[in-house]
Amino acid sequence: MDRQSRIHVARLKQFAALHSSVAAMTAVVVPAASKPLSSWEWWGRVMVLPYLVIFAVFVVFPVGYGLWLARHPESYVKLAEDPIFFRTAVNTVVFLVVAINVKMAVALGLSGFFVQTRWWIKILAVLFILPWAVPSIPTILSARFMLNPEWGVINTTIFKLTQLDGPNWLNDPTLALSFSMLMHIWKSLPFWTLILLAGRLAIPSEQYEAASVDGASRWQKFRFITWPAMKSLYLTSTILSMIWTLGDFNSVYLLTGGGPADLTHVLATLGIRYLRLDQVDLAMASVVVALPLVLPLVFFMMKRLSK
Repeated sequence: MDRQSRIHVARLKQFAALHSSVAAMTAVVVPAASKPLSSWEWWGRVMVLPYLVIFAVFVVFPVGYGLWLARHPESYVKLAEDPIFFRTAVNTVVFLVVAINVKMAVALGLSGFFVQTRWWIKILAVLFILPWAVPSIPTILSARFMLNPEWGVINTTIFKLTQLDGPNWLNDPTLALSFSMLMHIWKSLPFWTLILLAGRLAIPSEQYEAASVDGASRWQKFRFITWPAMKSLYLTSTILSMIWTLGDFNSVYLLTGGGPADLTHVLATLGIRYLRLDQVDLAMASVVVALPLVLPLVFFMMKRLSK
């Protein structure tokens, strides 16, 4: 084959390669036919629909409608001018600081007590869980009846022992708020004790055995073994407890009703006061003002859980 023939063949090969590449670039990709849903997948989607409808009707719509009612700036001006709102904000801060710290500290101590394996401690653990397992309404209303100044069991017992009338427990704002915090601690303490107890049980027992061989005291075991292992759980539980406490309606409203004179309200119960006065916009605004407290806590907690 002469030189010109070889050049001609090479050009033909280049043209063929160029034609095939252009054809590949301009080819239409035909999507594969979608696979039909199986009966399980179809029924799964059907079963999800009622949940989506319920979620939209009972969660999305009420929240959206509440935010729509609280859209006017005048509502927040009126809310700030109400002296009860300032007292409520103070009560909420006091409730959070005192109730949560006392509750979590006691829960941490009780988790160390219930971690023991003695039979009578197991019986006490069952009795200890009962306040958390029983519904809030009957238990808190029972406490309210016990604190009644006229025929409550506490004042009746005081009169039988001393022939003196007992105090009007729920007519004093300080005492009423203190009893509300006490009810909150009593109701939620078993739950957080169980959470911290689970954290203690996750610590290997070999570490405590090695510490005992080295002559470590109980405080040293807690300081150098228990607390470093439970610090993250304790902090996360405290943040979650703050979020739940901000929404605790029962402990205050069922015991005191916000009284006396609306002086024991917290942000979770203040909206009821405005609803009684037919001030729906202020009721919704009182809920919205709690969001700057809740949202940072939720963000911080989710950030910790994502580590």
